[in-house]
Amino acid sequence: MERSQTPVRVGALHGLLAAALGTGAAHLVAALVDPAASPVLAVGSTVIDATPTPVKEWAVSTFGTADKPILVGSVAVVTLLLAALAGVLHRTRPVLGLGLLAALTALAGAAALSRPAAGPAAVLPSVVAGVLGCATLAWLAGRREADTWAAPGQPARRGVLAAGGAGVAAAALGGGGQVITARRRVPEIALPEPTTSPRPLPAGIEGTHEGVSPFVTPRDAFYRVDTALTVPRVDPKDWQLVIDGDVERPLTLSFDELLELPMIEKDITMTCVSNEVGGGYVGSARWLGVPTRTLLERVGVRPGADQVLSTSVEGMTISTPVQALMDDRNALVVVGMDGAPLPREHGFPVRLVTPGLYGFVGATKWLTKMTLTTYAAQSAYWTDRDWATDAPVLTQSRIDTPKPLDPIPAGSTVIGGVAWAQQRGIERVEVRVDDGEWQRATLGPDAGIDYWRQWYLPWKATPGRHDIAVRATDETGYTQTTERATPFPKGATGLHTIAVVVT
Repeated sequence: MERSQTPVRVGALHGLLAAALGTGAAHLVAALVDPAASPVLAVGSTVIDATPTPVKEWAVSTFGTADKPILVGSVAVVTLLLAALAGVLHRTRPVLGLGLLAALTALAGAAALSRPAAGPAAVLPSVVAGVLGCATLAWLAGRREADTWAAPGQPARRGVLAAGGAGVAAAALGGGGQVITARRRVPEIALPEPTTSPRPLPAGIEGTHEGVSPFVTPRDAFYRVDTALTVPRVDPKDWQLVIDGDVERPLTLSFDELLELPMIEKDITMTCVSNEVGGGYVGSARWLGVPTRTLLERVGVRPGADQVLSTSVEGMTISTPVQALMDDRNALVVVGMDGAPLPREHGFPVRLVTPGLYGFVGATKWLTKMTLTTYAAQSAYWTDRDWATDAPVLTQSRIDTPKPLDPIPAGSTVIGGVAWAQQRGIERVEVRVDDGEWQRATLGPDAGIDYWRQWYLPWKATPGRHDIAVRATDETGYTQTTERATPFPKGATGLHTIAVVVT
């Protein structure tokens, strides 16, 4: 049979199966070497870095925490479409078809090697994908040619069996990579007892006012916003923290040495700068760690240094003002969250938490290096993309209940939510229904100026559509502005307003 007699759809199927088998094998190899080097993930990470800031903000606001799966899925779809084209080309021009498939894997390899923390082994998964993918495409085409006894216009039996076997193998290899990655759980670690700890947190109002966010955010519900398409897998035995740059005494600590240092616990609400007004990228927890001030005093910060450029194990850089890490706010190099080691997705084994600053300037996950420098000498990932250099958390409030456009029965009900103004604290929260007067809400328990406050207001709801707005005033006397602003470049502003229907 001539190559040109192979139906287009069969050629496309061969290309798809070849890519799937190669990608599955690459994913398995990456799980053993470096999960971030998996071809689709490596390309996706490169796309994230190259994406203009407005597009990133649109993706986060539109897709929320689904932005990463959507990106990975989009990269996979484009890859498969190009692989299908390679299969079609291979029918009549084998060299061109194999060349396109090889070029795809070469691009993935280059993307993997371009990652900040990549080593030479990062290219291995893409090499495996290229070799196996090209070999599979040639083999599948050969099986069909060898199946000379197939009736005209009917599927080639050997080709069908070969294609089915390739599909099963691709699924098995990809699934094996997922299993290996999933089984790498956080190891059992005995966290040290803190030298100082806040009093046990009081019960929140969520128990009596349904719908208000829990006073302590459950670990599995804590928001996650970062650029990592795969969660770094760090072995504490291999981890170390390097503090260098403009210091008198550079310091390197192992994980065990870090655990031996005096630690404190602190209740802190964290907020992402990408949080829209009324958004969910905010959460509260009790963090255990070493005060950054302790570490910086130990190394001796030289005069003139105004920035700590911190680096994560996967190469992300974040810049934090030195002042914020040395004052009495007690920024922490964190090892624990709510009495347990950090979850992997929140920075295990070590992260930075800086009260009062948005995460992109004070909350490096998977922390491995802190370099004392100046803003004039070095810049970080987000500042290179035109985000603000110094970004204190803005005073904000949110309505949790009732939900927007939810029908609610007429009569007595409750409006409730949370408000935050880290480093300043919340003095009052007020609610307005339609064009009425601002009414002062009752605040929930107080866990300090770095922790959010729950609030509620009893409301006698009357039938019809109503607009509800909330505003907070912090302890400096500042009341939220009504001026709307998007998160870029230093945080969203405006009042959270919802519409409800009372029946």
